[in-house]
Amino acid sequence: MYFLRPRPSNLVWSSLKSQKFSKNWCRQLSQAQGPLETEDDWTDFQQTRTSLKTLTDAMSQYGSEQTSQWSLRDSLHRPAKDATLSALLASGAHFGHAASRMNPNFLPYAYGTRAGITLIDLDHTLPLLRGAAKVVRAVAANDGQIVFIGTRPDIRPVVQRAAQRLGPQGFHVGDRWLPGTLTNKWQMFGHETVRSKRIIPDLVILLNPIQNMNAIQECALSNVPTIAIVDSNVDPRIVMYPIPANDESPRTAEIIAGVLSIAGREGIAIRETELQRMRLAVDTAWEDFHKMHELQGEHPTEDGRPSNSNTVGFDY
Repeated sequence: MYFLRPRPSNLVWSSLKSQKFSKNWCRQLSQAQGPLETEDDWTDFQQTRTSLKTLTDAMSQYGSEQTSQWSLRDSLHRPAKDATLSALLASGAHFGHAASRMNPNFLPYAYGTRAGITLIDLDHTLPLLRGAAKVVRAVAANDGQIVFIGTRPDIRPVVQRAAQRLGPQGFHVGDRWLPGTLTNKWQMFGHETVRSKRIIPDLVILLNPIQNMNAIQECALSNVPTIAIVDSNVDPRIVMYPIPANDESPRTAEIIAGVLSIAGREGIAIRETELQRMRLAVDTAWEDFHKMHELQGEHPTEDGRPSNSNTVGFDY
């Protein structure tokens, strides 16, 4: 003898109607009703399925769909063009070191302390990050070479991806900065390499400055501007463009390096657009020059001067 399970209550039916039905909504409905053991159960199931399908078809045009494709490592592969306070907060950029380790010169960038931890004021971080992005954009637009330095294993992929976005103008150091790379370049690279290639970069970006003090000192001696993520235990004056943030958070490094690298890529695009415009202007002027001499019956030579020897020259 078969015993039927009780029908779901009105609350269950209302929740089923309000939710967005996926491809397995029929299976969910059969599970809510219980096993179909009699003909009446099968008839009720068909009627309910038909009514719900009709309701879904009628109301689907008024609904919305979730199209977000965000993933945990999205800031590494597809970084945002501009950072936001919410993104920096979510990445933990406001966490500094212990209050007892705070550098006195970092005080203007400190929001306060909580549970013995220094909190970084992100209202200072965001404008300084945008200012540094303008510097990177300007350097890249003037055909400058930019080096990203991040020597910790967790931020090594970050500097690699950031340098790749800049193409031939981007470089990275992910293992260790060799002392004397800039100050002892003649012995390290050789005279021929130094004379034929550009060894001194135009901008250096550091994601962990404390572990790369040798690089900062060499940049200062070589007059190379520097941008760095500065934590609460670091003196902001060691670099030219400090960005106060948590330098131990890989997600914070991804956001900052992503914003700076995209700014550099925009600078490269600006330069390419300007070069293309200049080439077009030169080609147009050259064509107009040829047309003018063709109308005058003269044929200019390869150097651009008319071939007519009777042309009168003016002595200014």
